[in-house]
Amino acid sequence: MPEKKAILALADGTVFRGTAFGYEGEGAGEVVFNTGMTGYEEVITDPSYKGQIVTMTFPEIGNTGINPDDVESSRPWVEGFVVREAWRLPSSWRHVETLDGYLRRYRVCGIGGVDTRALTRRLRDKGSQMGIISSVDLDEARLAGKARDLPSMAGRDLVKEVTTDREAHWDTGDWDLEKGYLPASGYRGRFGKIPKIVAIDYGIKQNILRMLVSHGFDVTLVPASTRAERILEGKPEGVFLSNGPGDPGAVPYAVETVRALLGKVPMFGICLGHQIMGLALGGKTFKLKFGHHGCNQPVSDIATGRVEITSQNHNYSVDPGSLGGRARITHVNLNDGTVEGLSVPSLRCFSVQYHPEASPGPHDSRYLFTRFYRYLTGEEEL
Repeated sequence: MPEKKAILALADGTVFRGTAFGYEGEGAGEVVFNTGMTGYEEVITDPSYKGQIVTMTFPEIGNTGINPDDVESSRPWVEGFVVREAWRLPSSWRHVETLDGYLRRYRVCGIGGVDTRALTRRLRDKGSQMGIISSVDLDEARLAGKARDLPSMAGRDLVKEVTTDREAHWDTGDWDLEKGYLPASGYRGRFGKIPKIVAIDYGIKQNILRMLVSHGFDVTLVPASTRAERILEGKPEGVFLSNGPGDPGAVPYAVETVRALLGKVPMFGICLGHQIMGLALGGKTFKLKFGHHGCNQPVSDIATGRVEITSQNHNYSVDPGSLGGRARITHVNLNDGTVEGLSVPSLRCFSVQYHPEASPGPHDSRYLFTRFYRYLTGEEEL
């Protein structure tokens, strides 16, 4: 079949022409780039990408197709997908669907044949910006105008669009390769002492929940709007603050809940949960020029000097000067020096900016789940 033309137009007027795949229509959002060489299935289904068009810097995408064991939620959350070469015919025996068919089914626009190196340099130098992918309107000037008219990501509450709408109990652990491929026999269960925790869902990934179970926790998932009083009613031994999309300043209800929980129950936050904890401690956040998106971000543990290669997906960061000494900075990003971890032992809380479940990514940081478990069971101090 002949390839259908498509255009990616940025708000600054830059235009990239290519070929359409996935849904034929228009998709709009903030254009960012992800530097991971693998894991596109997890990327497109990560709720933290709500509101964003993702550009993959690795040139060949789609060659392993889509399978239900590798996705991070029940649907894709990206607003659009930009690649150099989109594979139409997957070569993995595990695939059950093509990337093209999956995006088409969920009405997500993709564009291939793009010079993603040039696009990434543009976003790196000028910063992330709003954009539109279209295969139905190929007028470059008109599309660039539409992109300029798009509302900013700042101040938008995207959490309410991705959070669960009800409490739920999660009891599936991560996949154990030694048990075989089939999911029915391949997932781990709990072990040893089992602390009961509440995970607040700001846009949580399934592998985070699996990691919590595999590390020994009894997990109850609750909506982002759940009040502190309701959480404390269940007498949890700990609270986990999840990842999620967008501006942490746009979710004051979440900040209020975490502020009310400080000192009353131990807490561990990641990504957006880390930023919300920083705000609850009286700090401020700011928007990064192009964010951290990928599974190869170097982070230094200040206490040990150990360097971790981490998986990250965020556009905002906690301003260290705004904390006024109310929290100890535990980790820093080695690329730009931004805050990657906080700890307040007196309030029994700690957080990291990155994704320790690393799906996709290296497993350097999974010890943080063990640290939280050992803290709740009295085996370790913060």
